Amino acid sequence: MFRHDIPAPEWFTADDSVLGVALVFPLRGPAGIFGPTCELCARLAAEEVNRAGGVLGRELRLVPVDGSGAPREVADEVEALVDLGAVQGVTGWHISSVRQALAPRIAHRVPYVYTALYEGGEDTAGVFLTSETPRDQLRPAMDLLARERGVRRWFVVGNDYVWPRHTARSARGYARRSGGCVAGEVYLPLGTHDFEPVLRRVERSDADAVLMLLVGSDAVRFNRAFAEYGLPARCLRLSTLMDENMLVASGPAATEDLYSTAGFFASLANRDTLDFHGQYAARYGVEAPALGSLGESCYEGVLLLAALLRRAGTLDVSAVGAAAGAVSYEGPRGLLHLRDAHVRQRIYLARADGLDFDVLTELDTHP
Repeated sequence: MFRHDIPAPEWFTADDSVLGVALVFPLRGPAGIFGPTCELCARLAAEEVNRAGGVLGRELRLVPVDGSGAPREVADEVEALVDLGAVQGVTGWHISSVRQALAPRIAHRVPYVYTALYEGGEDTAGVFLTSETPRDQLRPAMDLLARERGVRRWFVVGNDYVWPRHTARSARGYARRSGGCVAGEVYLPLGTHDFEPVLRRVERSDADAVLMLLVGSDAVRFNRAFAEYGLPARCLRLSTLMDENMLVASGPAATEDLYSTAGFFASLANRDTLDFHGQYAARYGVEAPALGSLGESCYEGVLLLAALLRRAGTLDVSAVGAAAGAVSYEGPRGLLHLRDAHVRQRIYLARADGLDFDVLTELDTHP
């Protein structure tokens, strides 16, 4: 049912020359640290799509939605926009709890492109996913660190919701296959500030490495506390959610022996990433928020949504799903294709080096 307490966007008219797309991204809370980059990257993609003629003869127009609220409230707002006819698609970076609340409400009605790395397993019809999953992102990174750094004992520190808990379940299996184990796990509320009890547990566990499954500013505070506690001399850290904005906020003194794995790093120097850097800097200037994988994923989301609709030639979700297997698009992560509603892409391992990432290698994503 349409909620009348949620107003239509100011620009909204019953004009089918506009294709409205809800851009759901964090404006506050732990993930708010990379929210500005999410919005700027999505807007850059929308402008590119419109310069190329739009989508199905329409101008693509983004409708920002704060994705950092309670999952049900976010889902209420997006569903209201769909009910009103203000949006004909949804994309953006938001945590898995929001995706789980949102997908059953709207994915059968409008195409939904989810851009956040996540725990895997999403198969709701009408949902398409651009980012990394543990099988291709975490598994090869843990394998490599076991071989090259001798990591056997892992300790998981994550926020307390579906992505960290399900990812940790996968990590237990990945550790076992390389002769190791997960020696301990701790899950903390979003917005945690006091990490000392956790750090004591890490120290007592004799872990070789900490798998960080913390969001945004929670990870920043953990990095600082970890360094102050003196743990970098004892164990390395690996994160699957650590972008350049979080790295800079942590500070170089807090990122010794910190690894990150992702499908995009700003320091990658290939044709695709250099072109993207140039476009971003030309549009927003050198003082714009730092590029990183989390914000950049929203650029990917807009491009994929446009490619899906163009390929289907219609807004009908069933037709979009039927055509999805033949969809490809080119962006900062290269020429990408959909398979089983997921984008397949190259994944890299990087190590923190001051205020930037040193990309070490492309990971082998084959089992």
